[in-house]
Amino acid sequence: MSSLLLLNGPNLGILGRRQPEIYGTATLADIEAAVAKRVADRGWQVVAVQRESEGELIHAIQDNYDTVGAIVNPGALMIAGWSLRDALANYPRPWIEVHLSNVWAREAFRHESVVSPLAAGVIAGLGPLGYELAAEALVRTVPTS
Repeated sequence: MSSLLLLNGPNLGILGRRQPEIYGTATLADIEAAVAKRVADRGWQVVAVQRESEGELIHAIQDNYDTVGAIVNPGALMIAGWSLRDALANYPRPWIEVHLSNVWAREAFRHESVVSPLAAGVIAGLGPLGYELAAEALVRTVPTS
């Protein structure tokens, strides 16, 4: 069975409790379940990884080159995660960057992502639905094996 990498960066493990006025009340487990449900008809499993450190996220990418694609929420590492960027540049499949909040409607330091230019697409500001839309995009665009 093929797998889809769902990669979440720092502070995303506490979704549901982390600033719900910005990030909503859905937990990361809720998001993982929604993505798994969306890709199940394609026969894909979800490999869900959330880590607080950039190095661990890099290992997760390198350990999952065999996945069909990825959904990546780098969190604040979008701003200065140059090592994460390099790891994503070497990831051999399409991936979509997702942010729960509209980062361009927030503080100016959030307005530039070092990883976005490498992504197949970017979805921001749609809350947990953004992950489902990213899953749908990959389901529709990744060729069947």
